[in-house]
Amino acid sequence: MASFPKTRLRRTRSHDWSRRLVRESALTPDDLIWTMVVSGTADPTEPVAAMPGVERLSVAEAAKAAKRARDLGIPAIAIFPHIDPALKDADGTEALNPDGLVPRAIKAMKDAAPEVGIICDVALDPFTDHGHDGVFEGGRILNDETVEKLVAQALVQAEAGCDVIAPSDMMDGRIGAIRGALDAGGFADTMIMSYAAKYASGFYGPYRSAIGSAALQGDKKTYQMDPANAEEALREVGMDIDEGADFVMVKPGIAYLDIVARVKDAFGVPTYAFQVSGEYAMIMAAAQNGWIDGDRVMMESLACFKRAGADGVLTYFAPKAAELLNG
Repeated sequence: MASFPKTRLRRTRSHDWSRRLVRESALTPDDLIWTMVVSGTADPTEPVAAMPGVERLSVAEAAKAAKRARDLGIPAIAIFPHIDPALKDADGTEALNPDGLVPRAIKAMKDAAPEVGIICDVALDPFTDHGHDGVFEGGRILNDETVEKLVAQALVQAEAGCDVIAPSDMMDGRIGAIRGALDAGGFADTMIMSYAAKYASGFYGPYRSAIGSAALQGDKKTYQMDPANAEEALREVGMDIDEGADFVMVKPGIAYLDIVARVKDAFGVPTYAFQVSGEYAMIMAAAQNGWIDGDRVMMESLACFKRAGADGVLTYFAPKAAELLNG
């Protein structure tokens, strides 16, 4: 026994209070961004079959949800549109409609709960009939032509009252172009959350179903990142910071915690992770089958983002997690 180590790490795990005293990271409602699908449907809600517990919300219901977020202490909501297929075309024209679904949802949510930040996705895939994030021509995505449309889309959203523009397209140079246009247009205080390291992942399937994305022609590997790459992620993030991003994001989340940690260590800027639809759906499906404790795994997964260095998490679990955190 004399040779037994003097330090026993189990000592501080012996009680709830001692575990709390030595806890290295903590999750609060302030760390949650509620990811939400809004729809032009006449129905208040529509369930998303691939994502148990998630519903497409009408504009009126989205406004009610903004009030709920305020009451739960959730600081911001990220909205994604489910567009009527009849409004989709090759150029994503509806993305530039100042009276379209997204501007109407922004205005209604800000009127209902002005204290809650509204984050808007900037990309063309919800609006195109080919399912790509940009201008699709001759079997390829045109970078600079796409950036022009993204700038116009961002200005429409800013004029509607969006607080944070979130380009998810992964085109080169779009952060700088959008920042310049926002500043020139009188929106110097509108923030940018860049999907700075967005990977060509298989975890996005349920989301594409949720927004009714068109059947994809080809794939997105020429503009989204190779899951095998890490150093490239640091280059992408660094470029977006230099171009004026206020926040940077890693997407997907759980499978890319190493990237979250490296980004935070390298740059020290506000860094977020997106717990995407496939991650949500896997947890929910396993919970519904009784294979895991759904609430416990949900909270564990969210805590892992904080441990990795994320300042916050975009997640469909936000309202449920906030309810548990609020006791």
